[in-house]
Amino acid sequence: MKIGIDLGTANVLVHVEGKGIVIQEPSVVAVDDDNRIRAVGEEAREMIGRTPGNIHAIRPMKDGVIADYVITEAMLRFFIGKATHGKLMFSRPEVMISVPAGVTSVEKRAVRDAALKAGAKEAYLIEEPLAAAIGANVPISGPSGNMVIDIGGGTSEIAVIALGGIVVSTSLRVGGTKFDEHIASYIRKKYNLMIGERTAEEVKIQIGTALPLERELSMEVRGRDLIAGLPRTIPITSSEVMEAIEGPLQQLVAAVRHVLEQTPPELSSDIIDKGMVMSGGGSLLRNIDKLLTQVTGVPCHVAENALNCVALGTGEALKHYGFFKKSLVQSF
Repeated sequence: MKIGIDLGTANVLVHVEGKGIVIQEPSVVAVDDDNRIRAVGEEAREMIGRTPGNIHAIRPMKDGVIADYVITEAMLRFFIGKATHGKLMFSRPEVMISVPAGVTSVEKRAVRDAALKAGAKEAYLIEEPLAAAIGANVPISGPSGNMVIDIGGGTSEIAVIALGGIVVSTSLRVGGTKFDEHIASYIRKKYNLMIGERTAEEVKIQIGTALPLERELSMEVRGRDLIAGLPRTIPITSSEVMEAIEGPLQQLVAAVRHVLEQTPPELSSDIIDKGMVMSGGGSLLRNIDKLLTQVTGVPCHVAENALNCVALGTGEALKHYGFFKKSLVQSF
């Protein structure tokens, strides 16, 4: 059995050969004081900000790498078990896991070891931009250059790919979670209102935008008043959200520019012809593709099924392992 895993800061997606994506759940684990696991995935996410004193909802992945090894291993075991329907006892699956392009060899080994301890027969690693390109059906094996921007929960990966490998890349610790933090911070400073991370994410999805909209969107936000200490509701508009996330967006734009500056001229001309491909949940922010087109002058478009590109790519790379073998990450 072959399983591809997009082990993200915000979500874990699991692709099983012949079945497609079978699991798409938040990478959250709820543990109690004795380190016993109470819930994983969606059930644990429901608990964020709502747990009693003896239970903690933890995100074991931070910035695309393992922050809590033991809990990551337990989470992987849970998802691999769920994908194999508890058949781990009889046949151990081969697993392909995506890692950010900039990770160290220690971080790579931690991911591989966690997968092996969680029940995988063999664990391979693939860099996220490469997996995203494969999942977005970008022809990476030819000599022509392709540029991929993968905006995940914890990291954004920007890479130019040619001949099945990464020519230039940068990994940025900015992603969807950073947008949420900036939204929560903006509302706290401007309105003295404390909101939780789930509410901030809701605001981003409902009315977030990277450029001004023709028709302003607005929504009601509920939180705790920092002065009175009581619950309060305020209206917030899309232009305020745009102002809140301006910082992380500028960092992203600077990183894209940096990669374009480092790209060899032959590949630059290919990228101008084909444009840049965006994937990952962060690329679903309204007008983010238009913002990058405006700033760089290079056409930019969001891949269809952007959220699942990396997971589809890991599954595809494992299926055609012989073909992609030389492009994969050596885990040592």
